[in-house]
Amino acid sequence: MADLHDSSTIPGQSSVPVSPRAAQPGAVGCDDEVLLELKGISKQFGDNQVLDNVDLTLHRGEAVAIIGPSGTGKSTILRIIAGLLAPDEGEIYVQGNRRNGLIEDSPDPVGIGMVFQQAALFDSLSVAENVGFLLYQHSRLPAHQIREIVDDVLDMVGLPGTGSRYPAELSGGMRKRVSFARAIVSNPENPQDRPALLLYDEPTAGLDPIASTVIEDLIRAIQRNNGCSSYLIVTHQDSTIRRTADRVIFLHRGKIQWQGPVAAVDETDNPFVRQFFSGRVEGPIQMVQ
Repeated sequence: MADLHDSSTIPGQSSVPVSPRAAQPGAVGCDDEVLLELKGISKQFGDNQVLDNVDLTLHRGEAVAIIGPSGTGKSTILRIIAGLLAPDEGEIYVQGNRRNGLIEDSPDPVGIGMVFQQAALFDSLSVAENVGFLLYQHSRLPAHQIREIVDDVLDMVGLPGTGSRYPAELSGGMRKRVSFARAIVSNPENPQDRPALLLYDEPTAGLDPIASTVIEDLIRAIQRNNGCSSYLIVTHQDSTIRRTADRVIFLHRGKIQWQGPVAAVDETDNPFVRQFFSGRVEGPIQMVQ
């Protein structure tokens, strides 16, 4: 097992500590399988180089936060991993298998679920219909069995008895939890579809501290209930970083500037991390005008 404070560097990126694996709470009992690997991922929109030769490895059971200032490619990485967006350059491996094109062109061997920053629910559908949408569309399960699965998942996220309600009737925190339920619902006839990797894009954005704590606890609970599942979480919120992550990756100007265990956030002298957590205006991170 690699030392988290290894001073070696990632090729093509300067002064980036390599910290591929930790003895993490979420990884207890999991093997050391590499679930996801990005090699040399680059993405450009017009003249804006959003990602620049990014390498990233995620092991089974890991909980990793991707942090950094706004506009540095964090959400773009999630969309590329989810197979919703193709990189301009680089390779993506899921459980050792290379993905070619988008997810619809080359389905991954493990399920990947994504929770968007906005809950992205269908306003015209009930909570139960939102959560069970993919089962209704892509499974042969009878309606009564789908309702039972949906009820179980809603209970898991702390929303029992809400299936008949509509998104407009829910608070922001409740809508977030419905989106979590939709991301983890799976067809019992195809257990391989159960998400082994969840992607969270700013799941606590806009929530008050108590609602944020509920969501943070839920993220960890979903990981425990799903065995050796892994997740990547994009967030700016200090409490979310500390309560949901085992490892932190700091992204700025399309490159990984630092990575290490969450406990090292307070110990590192890395100027990007120090400025980000202190909120200072002065430093290597320049505010976008």
